Amino acid sequence: MPDHTDQTKTEQINTDQTTSEQINTDQTTSDRSSRTPSATRFRATVLGYPRIGPHRELKRALEQFWAGEISTGDLTAVGHALRRADRAQLHAAGLDSIPVNTFSYYDHVLDTAVMLGAIPARFAGTPDGLDRYFAMARGGSDTAPLEMTKWFDTNYHYLVPEIAADTAFALHPEKVLEDLAEAVADGIPARPVILGPVSFLLLAKPAGADGRNRSARRSRWPGERGTVRHGGVRLLDRLDEILPLYADLLSLLAAGGAQWVQLDEPALVADRTPAEIDAARRAYADLSSREHRPAILAACYFGGLGDAAPALAGTDIDGLAVDLVEGTVDALAGAPGLSDKLVVAGVVDGRNIWRTDPDRALGTLATVLGLAGAVAVGTSCSLLHVPYSLAPETRIDPQVASWLAFAGEKVAEVTMLSAALNGDADAVSDRLTAARAAVRDRRAARSVHDAVVGDRLASLRDNDFRRGPATARAAAQAVRVPLPPLPTTTIGSFPQTPSIRRARAGLRNGSVDQAAYDEMMRAEIADVIALQEELGLDVLVHGEPERNDMVQYFAERLRGFAFTDHGWVQSYGSRCVRPPILFGDVSRPGPITVPWSSYAQSLTDKPVKGMLTGPVTILAWSFVRDDQPLGVTARQVALALRDETLDLQAAGIRIIQVDEPALRELLPLRERDRMAYLDWAVSSFRLATAGLADSTAVHTHLCYSEFGEVIGAIDELDADVTSLEAARSHMEVLDDLNAVGYSRGVGPGVWDIHSPRVPSTAEITDALTRALAAVPADRLWVNPDCGLKTRGPVETRAALANLVQAARAVRTG
Repeated sequence: MPDHTDQTKTEQINTDQTTSEQINTDQTTSDRSSRTPSATRFRATVLGYPRIGPHRELKRALEQFWAGEISTGDLTAVGHALRRADRAQLHAAGLDSIPVNTFSYYDHVLDTAVMLGAIPARFAGTPDGLDRYFAMARGGSDTAPLEMTKWFDTNYHYLVPEIAADTAFALHPEKVLEDLAEAVADGIPARPVILGPVSFLLLAKPAGADGRNRSARRSRWPGERGTVRHGGVRLLDRLDEILPLYADLLSLLAAGGAQWVQLDEPALVADRTPAEIDAARRAYADLSSREHRPAILAACYFGGLGDAAPALAGTDIDGLAVDLVEGTVDALAGAPGLSDKLVVAGVVDGRNIWRTDPDRALGTLATVLGLAGAVAVGTSCSLLHVPYSLAPETRIDPQVASWLAFAGEKVAEVTMLSAALNGDADAVSDRLTAARAAVRDRRAARSVHDAVVGDRLASLRDNDFRRGPATARAAAQAVRVPLPPLPTTTIGSFPQTPSIRRARAGLRNGSVDQAAYDEMMRAEIADVIALQEELGLDVLVHGEPERNDMVQYFAERLRGFAFTDHGWVQSYGSRCVRPPILFGDVSRPGPITVPWSSYAQSLTDKPVKGMLTGPVTILAWSFVRDDQPLGVTARQVALALRDETLDLQAAGIRIIQVDEPALRELLPLRERDRMAYLDWAVSSFRLATAGLADSTAVHTHLCYSEFGEVIGAIDELDADVTSLEAARSHMEVLDDLNAVGYSRGVGPGVWDIHSPRVPSTAEITDALTRALAAVPADRLWVNPDCGLKTRGPVETRAALANLVQAARAVRTG
């Protein structure tokens, strides 16, 4: 809520037009250096835009291309059409600098690796072009793909570049130049966006002489990899090799008509060492000193800039984009050289979907006006992380919808705030009034708060977060569920077949009634149970055919959530999710999974796991309310899940898995903020599971994140069995678990399910042999890296058969 000072600043902006016009009407950069280009300063922009297509056109084209149903030309035509439509829309909306090269056929970090020639040797035999590109992303029949992990603390996944000692960097600028040429031909004021050199190296990982990946041990966050030495390798030492390539690229972009270029440096918002800050200063001093270049905008987002602000501002770059949603203006105060630079003030949230409070944003902009040479209004980060538009959403409660802004609406907010900042408040007065009314309405809405939920939270005691000793639990569970050494299982979901999707679509459009749908789902469950028994798995799952998404399914059955029909967001490649909107206090009206789990268990004598999504992951993969601490919201969700676990136990389910793949994802980028986060994240998981008897086994699952810094927290979850992604990282996580004294069951993934290749029995046997070097057989479980929802039935059967065969061979070997 804006304080009196913010309101005063807002009024000053709206009434005193002379100041803002004087600052922003001088639209050319200063002549502080003969090397600085003459570039038009812009006033309104976004740092990036969704790229999967408003109707998931790219997703469908990619999957058709991978299936051999369309040609390369067909795929690239879809890409061209999407890029052109998005550029035109942003230009028509009133942005005067349009980001380009934000489109990607899979991942922008992979695009950068290809642009710089960082191609691992194992892909040398793959034909150049899209074949090699997709092989790096997805793997081949005998070739493992690049590792995948989370993009900072978001739910987007990026592919981790591998850099070997003999990697010979070389510039391949065709993609960005083509995108720029398309935009220039259409008369678009294009600003190419490229991952910056420092963040590229900090996000990469060394590859050893044997060609295997070497993940950084105990990394503080994904971007720490480039700073950790492996056999003398420190990737940031390679900076001088790639800076000339970036300089050449800048020259080519200038020749191609780019007035500005945006170099993204999100790694600089995390804790950085003095040497890393100096590397950033040196890199941008070098690039900004080059002749024949566009104006350089260094974009730093997902947090406050901190010590990197003076380092960047002290160079001859021309602009600095800062996140003023996650960060504050404080870091900019006193930064040398800022007074002759353009600051793109990220006051519109690029990651969440709530409408911007215009008074708070204008107050922040007023402060930035006093520090910078000129100010442009922008988003805090790329709009990649939000859906395209609210326009198609007709089923969201109108009151809740009035509180929301998706990508298209956020662009409108940027132009509205820019108009107010630049003396045109009268022209947008109706929009400002509507925005203020929506913010007030959300604060006062009765649907947001539930006194019963608040009272239940207030009544919690320490014992509500504790189970019995782990040794006692293990003994009780061994009696209740006897298992062989190296028990085999899966993570939960089985392939979502066309028949499942048709049934779900029929239920949605009314052509299938609920009773018929339930019968179809029971038939699918029976098939999955029969398949697992045939293959010889030890602990079964029901396959989750009834679930559209592991978060949305639960959110739809809890109070406090709203849902979209078309609010798709890219997670990676062609994988899209539709995050629920958590707008109010959360509670559970009734059982969610119990009927399905009970039915599955009735079909077999083997144990069937109950499958739940944990509270942290439900928060991380939803658009969450920002009007109370996340820890409070997490405990509300945990109480709802606690009720579900107790009902599953009462129904005879002996193993309950509560998945928390997002535990690492939400870890704050700054060390000072992490302990508070881990405290509430761990306590919410324990609140959800601590009501269970010792004889009921609690499993959890984590995947596709660097686990080093949260290993202690993983241990503190106190699950009886923890399964983790390990196939792409070659079981390295087990050493980290041992380092913190983890002594319970662990299932390191032996099959990388995000690649379409089927691992051989020998490959899985080798992985288990490596795992047994770190974990004794009586604690080791055998499972894939993640759920099988995205895989096909044929490959699933083949891979699980190999998994069971490998486990049996290792048991008897």
